[in-house]
Amino acid sequence: MQLHLEGKKALVTGGTRGIGRAVVLALARAGADVVTCHRQEGDAVASLESELKETGGNHHVLRADLTDPGQIAGLLRECADRFGTLDVVVNNAGAISHVPYGDLTLAEWQRIMDTNLTAAHLVIQHALPILGERASVISLGSKSSEVGIPLRAHYTATKAALRGLTRSLAKEFGPRGLRFNVLAAGVIATEALDAMSPEQAEAMRARYGAKTALGRLGTPDEIAGAVLWLASDLSSYVTGATLAVDGGIS
Repeated sequence: MQLHLEGKKALVTGGTRGIGRAVVLALARAGADVVTCHRQEGDAVASLESELKETGGNHHVLRADLTDPGQIAGLLRECADRFGTLDVVVNNAGAISHVPYGDLTLAEWQRIMDTNLTAAHLVIQHALPILGERASVISLGSKSSEVGIPLRAHYTATKAALRGLTRSLAKEFGPRGLRFNVLAAGVIATEALDAMSPEQAEAMRARYGAKTALGRLGTPDEIAGAVLWLASDLSSYVTGATLAVDGGIS
């Protein structure tokens, strides 16, 4: 069975690092043309642009702050101008912080809400006019929304809300053939782990790896593989679902 993503047009938010980067490259290597965005310039942006050039295809790495509704609208206008249509939208951009609930300021609550939830809502809303027939919209959620995590009440609230938003949109737009799903990621080894000291990183791997059925952390490429499946017609009867990609974490 083939993915048949050749020539498909995709938008991936927050695609220069971690899971987003793996998703961008996986879609590009599968033959899709990809637009992705970032908030700040840096080495990760330049290296992604270089990798995409080597991959081939019609790809664009744009700057957009997704906490700014005007910039979200501009990003989707760019997609319309460059591609005319979108077959795949991946809401990956997100933010997290660790704050005792009693100390959680309204400003920090709103920052996480704006980045993780409101931005996804606005991306989808602005994408609706250009979503192609049988388009797939995938939002990156988290296993934490099911179990809760101390110091992350604001973060887990956004991820739980994504599930409700997705379920409702699946029912509203199902008659158009559009599909909406959530990927609930477990603990994934990204650059954030590499930035820790070797001792901290090893402790993190041991602690969370032991909680999984597979006995290890996940990789960005494993999340990207699930995105490819949801982006393709192999999952054509899957909508309104939350797919756990978490190694069987408890």
